[in-house]
Amino acid sequence: MGVSPMIAACAVLLVVYFFIITEKIHQTIIALLGAVAMIYLGLLNQELAVEGIDFNTIFLLIGMMVLVGIMQRSGVFQFVAIVSAKTVKANPRALLIVLSLITAVFSALLDNVTTVMLIVPITLLLTEQLKLNPYPFLFSQIFFSNVGGTATLIGDPPNILIGSAVGYGFMDFVYNVGPPAFFISIFLFFFFDILWGRKMTTSMRARAHLMRYDAASALTDKPLLYKSLFVLALVLLGFTVGHANGFEPGTVAMTGAALLMLLDTIGVKKVDMGKRVHQAFHEVEWDTIFFFIGLFIIVTGVEKSGFLGIIAHWIVSVTEGNLELTGMTILWVSTIASAFINNIPFVATLIPVINNMASDFGGKDMLEPLWWSLSLGACLGGNGSIVGASANVMVASYAARAGQGISFLKFMALAFPLMLVTVVIGTVYAYFFYY
Repeated sequence: MGVSPMIAACAVLLVVYFFIITEKIHQTIIALLGAVAMIYLGLLNQELAVEGIDFNTIFLLIGMMVLVGIMQRSGVFQFVAIVSAKTVKANPRALLIVLSLITAVFSALLDNVTTVMLIVPITLLLTEQLKLNPYPFLFSQIFFSNVGGTATLIGDPPNILIGSAVGYGFMDFVYNVGPPAFFISIFLFFFFDILWGRKMTTSMRARAHLMRYDAASALTDKPLLYKSLFVLALVLLGFTVGHANGFEPGTVAMTGAALLMLLDTIGVKKVDMGKRVHQAFHEVEWDTIFFFIGLFIIVTGVEKSGFLGIIAHWIVSVTEGNLELTGMTILWVSTIASAFINNIPFVATLIPVINNMASDFGGKDMLEPLWWSLSLGACLGGNGSIVGASANVMVASYAARAGQGISFLKFMALAFPLMLVTVVIGTVYAYFFYY
């Protein structure tokens, strides 16, 4: 149509971003429409579009969703929450800390979106029983889900994208972004305790009622629990040692999902076997999976147009080829952008931009500090608003269903400045340990 391929590709990207931000069209629908637009406009053919899909990320997401979906049938997450509440004798102040800790740990070992889907309904139940305002608990869980997710390869979707694109393994993330996530968590524990925890009170009657909860009754399927823990341990081991032996996280996760489905269906009647397999795949958030697929194709189209290469060289020229300044720029741009744009599409767009900087800095090995800066900025920046990360949106959705809606502006009034403080901590760490 006489339009520059670069302009056409950027136009598609901007239209997709507009509808993702405004939520006028579901993000999965607009991502898929944007992907096919790239093909119909001649910016990609179908073969190139399929090549642009990062199947390592797709398999990792599907595998972990299946594994956690089967695992939750055992009641283990409800068990952990009740035991935790009883351990602190239903003390609201201690409960705020322990639920935040559980959220951070589960977000690191599973993933933050799945974690909040499991923890938030339990939190709403416990706070209702104790007659407490659930907002402080939900607010802290949003923050700890993103901070905990920052620490590992599988914890937060931006890390999954970075790890798959660059080839980093599970322990690479633990060593490089785990420590700043730990320091930020310590700060947040004290901050939330001072802001909310010390002021929380409830009646002894409500606490006594909660103490009568039977944690053991939450474990509805102990054999499944043992199988799930066994497979989860194997998967985490696979994440730790697999990369060094040529096995990508997507392969490990899919292996774990298939193994747990096998263990879950052994000795089961044929009819029930089919039901369990269908149920396992029903737990997969297919809208999220296809959102990623559409996004990968769109970013591939923009990359092939040459636009991202221009952006990469522009950033390097502005920072005058200074690696440290480039890294800090990426960290803070990622932070601010991720607060207002869901951090997944932003990171997917920026990955090829950083890859295009390799020639300016002497090879891909020299880019490592930039990847950790991107990880910190995108994951921590996701706390800046209720739309900054998928986990935030999930918490808000559950809260709204329970009649405890979270206001965008109310959340942001505290979340954005607090997010900036956590990024300052991350920046100090990056300055001394990455550069």
